[in-house]
Amino acid sequence: MVTITESAQEYLVELLLKQDCEDIAVRIFILDAGTPSAETCISFCRPGEEKEDDEVKQYEGFKAFIDQNSIPFLEDGVVDFAKDSMGGQLTIKAPNSRLPKITEDSPIEDLVNYVLYNEVNPGLAVHGGHVTLEEIFEENVAVLRFGGGCQGCGMVDVTLKGGVEKTLLTQIPQLKEVRDITDHSFTENAYYQ
Repeated sequence: MVTITESAQEYLVELLLKQDCEDIAVRIFILDAGTPSAETCISFCRPGEEKEDDEVKQYEGFKAFIDQNSIPFLEDGVVDFAKDSMGGQLTIKAPNSRLPKITEDSPIEDLVNYVLYNEVNPGLAVHGGHVTLEEIFEENVAVLRFGGGCQGCGMVDVTLKGGVEKTLLTQIPQLKEVRDITDHSFTENAYYQ
């Protein structure tokens, strides 16, 4: 679990008091956990903005809500505050945030990201392209966005149906459909025009 140092706790208490919002807290989470683009985040969390399954940690003067899906990736993580001549800097280090921690019980978002970053994107990179997960909605439908050489590419339909979708549906049986929301009218970097 993530550790919030004493100096970071003191800083966060001061910061939260300045927000003029009763019972405001912080929320810690990782975007794109388990992928090379993982980003560890800390944000204000006003009453009602926390998620039902967040883990709650009570500190002196504030609460921290920890995103349930991020917990395995926050192991050995540290939130720290270091004073300096400019005032100081809050840092968040989560050395395990980019390591894939995939199990049968992993959320479908983590499974899709794992397959995209470890199996699909290395192949697309040959043509200067990549694909990312935008969201999972309805009945396990993955919405993807292509970029780089794949955006506007004349072969993107073949890539989506014959490569990306086939790989995802084969490896993640609970996934029902894959959709592309990329604006393919921009063709400046397209691999195939």
